[in-house]
Amino acid sequence: MSGHFATLTFERQVAATAETLWQAWTAPAARAVWAAPSPSVIVEFLEADTSVGGREVSLCKVECQPDIRCECGWLELQPALRSVNYEVISSDGVTQSAALVTTDITGTGERSRLIVTVQLSSLAEDMEAGYREGFGAGLDNFAGAAERTMVLQRIIQAPRTMVWGAWMNAETLPQWWGPDGFSCRTQRIDLRAGGEWVFDMIAPDGTVFPNHHLYIEVRPEERIGYTLLWGENGPKHADAWASFEDQDGATKVTLGMVFSTAAEFQEAKGFGAVELGQQTLGKLERFVTSC
Repeated sequence: MSGHFATLTFERQVAATAETLWQAWTAPAARAVWAAPSPSVIVEFLEADTSVGGREVSLCKVECQPDIRCECGWLELQPALRSVNYEVISSDGVTQSAALVTTDITGTGERSRLIVTVQLSSLAEDMEAGYREGFGAGLDNFAGAAERTMVLQRIIQAPRTMVWGAWMNAETLPQWWGPDGFSCRTQRIDLRAGGEWVFDMIAPDGTVFPNHHLYIEVRPEERIGYTLLWGENGPKHADAWASFEDQDGATKVTLGMVFSTAAEFQEAKGFGAVELGQQTLGKLERFVTSC
């Protein structure tokens, strides 16, 4: 069997910070938003471990065609700077291609650049043209998703076990969730993969904001992935995740949201979602440090 080799380079300029690009590139909840190259393709994630030595396995499904299996293994992760991964594409148990993918991120302020270099080895057939088209379309999706992604981070002076316990506990989560002065009124809460939280956020002036969180992924003490709906079974307005990392005895919490549309992202920024989100993380910190 003869092989075909190619080196492909893709570049995208994105109106977002380098940290936002990094989160959109590596967070499984965000990758699920932009991974499909076109609306006719459904991407089903079977596993996702974004750590050095971890892997991501997904199936690309197109009607009336065999599923395409993609295995991505993370070899290097330098936050907000560089990632390196291998990627193996197969169909019906036959390996189609293998690639080494190097991604570099640079940026100043709200403008960043993503450069992806793919060293491609096509095995079953020449995959270069398909890779250029599919990878390019995926990166176009990525750039659009990154530009409507909001990332909040906070270092909380408490062990990760304690922070996770305050978040993923049906009794304590409603006690601190929401900006300063807001309270939560829970209808149903089930904090597990496949579970949900149906609740109202009540503003200091008594205004009620119906919310519905659908939990997609729960990796204990590492991350959760969930969908935000406007009220019970209402329209989706964001795909979200929270990750928890040890940092010298403290915990780095990252809260990310990919808004469904650019308009919703701009509207959220306009009414102070960044500041209100930081207030929420501040309430979490006060809650765990007062225990």
